[in-house]
Amino acid sequence: MKRLVLAVFFATAIGAAASLTGEILVFGAASLSESLQDAGKQFEANRGGKVVFSFGSSGDLARQIEAGAPADVFFSADTARMDAVEKAGLVKKADRREFLSNALVVIVPSNSTAKLTSARDLESFPKIALADPAAKVPVGLYARQWLTDKGVWSAIELRIIPTLDVRAALAAVAAGDIPVGIVYRTDAAVSKDVKVVYTATDGPPITYSVAPIASSKNAAEAAKFIAFLDSAAGRAIFEKRGFIIK
Repeated sequence: MKRLVLAVFFATAIGAAASLTGEILVFGAASLSESLQDAGKQFEANRGGKVVFSFGSSGDLARQIEAGAPADVFFSADTARMDAVEKAGLVKKADRREFLSNALVVIVPSNSTAKLTSARDLESFPKIALADPAAKVPVGLYARQWLTDKGVWSAIELRIIPTLDVRAALAAVAAGDIPVGIVYRTDAAVSKDVKVVYTATDGPPITYSVAPIASSKNAAEAAKFIAFLDSAAGRAIFEKRGFIIK
């Protein structure tokens, strides 16, 4: 609760500053960090308004929005977190756009000799970095579903080292603190200190969801930014970063 209160406080401070300057505040899943920053720069260069970002786990961001954080746009790494915000009356179903997907990968430090041929090989590791599924972090939920379907989750659950978000799991493996982790393919691509040793081609469907917040004071600019993200130019930015366009 204390973490949520502090997060909402800082998000509110950012949002207040954004409102004063006509900027839009985008709450984005951590895995979208580079792509959304690239998109923001291009949007601004094309005479769009100023875009400010707050990145984190979609679960935390959704809770902040529900608690009153003044976001203008929410870009979640799954549809369930967006469903919760919609159920709370904070976004409208008609305004949602869902055109991005991703893939789960298993990563190890770049100097590791570990190899995986199946999900079951995770049972040989003493620790596994994964964004916390108990906190409803989408990548953690996707991974738990995948490993449950493979009959592996119960064997490794106690070995999971839960992290705040997908980037924290990536950092733990990149630093060599944990020998293996599960992240999105796009996250693995941003670090030279990790390598992919397995891709979950049979993992659960991954769907990102973006929508303007209904109470936004910058509704027109928020809608304009989302339209840019879903345009050919916007989609090209995500595709370049390794996302799957639906």
